[in-house]
Amino acid sequence: MDHSSAPVVVVLDGPAGTGKSTVSREIAARLGLSFLDTGAMYRAVTFWMLTNEVDVDDPYAVALAADKPHVVSGTDADGPTITVDGVDVSGPIREQAVTAAVSAVSAVPEVRTRMVELQRASAVAAKRGMVAEGRDMGTVVFPEADLKVFLTASAETRAARRAAQQGVSDPHAIAAILADINRRDAADSGRATAPLRKADDAVEVDTSEMSPEQVITHIIGLVRDRAAARLG
Repeated sequence: MDHSSAPVVVVLDGPAGTGKSTVSREIAARLGLSFLDTGAMYRAVTFWMLTNEVDVDDPYAVALAADKPHVVSGTDADGPTITVDGVDVSGPIREQAVTAAVSAVSAVPEVRTRMVELQRASAVAAKRGMVAEGRDMGTVVFPEADLKVFLTASAETRAARRAAQQGVSDPHAIAAILADINRRDAADSGRATAPLRKADDAVEVDTSEMSPEQVITHIIGLVRDRAAARLG
């Protein structure tokens, strides 16, 4: 990567469990770019709503509270952080209660408007450029991104990966993970505001038969190709 060139914005979108966070963070680290985990931002808002007893199933109540949590997402790929009102919430936002509620909170337009403002501000502050991952990076947040990647994998593959991450081997537990992934896919793709979908100019990468390292290497190759074309 030629750091003397204009800042580069690389976005990775895709459904839950495709490895977006792991892959995008490693790409950012290797290329010396900032990293933004937008899913963590929505989880942080959801955690705040649950902690403050906002009814996450009531879009009106969520909308009224959308501007209240102060979310700060650190963009250092070697040690990304996420805080709400100055408190580190990197652990609590991964709990099941947040996972179960985050799609509903993310669907509220006022929440998305606020998060998009923060995400774009992070990109402006990234001197060398940024790798951002989420659900609507290429379609809504950064429509002019230098490279848009849409990661996919079968729901079964994603469930198996998540089970392995959690050390789960019981078939019933794996089935529950698969059901949760299918539920989130439907919620994220079916919402009215910024639904999960592939941008028209995105490169689709099916990770079902690829290792994380293969995915990382492939996408870094795409980034370098785009950078060379832009400079050429």
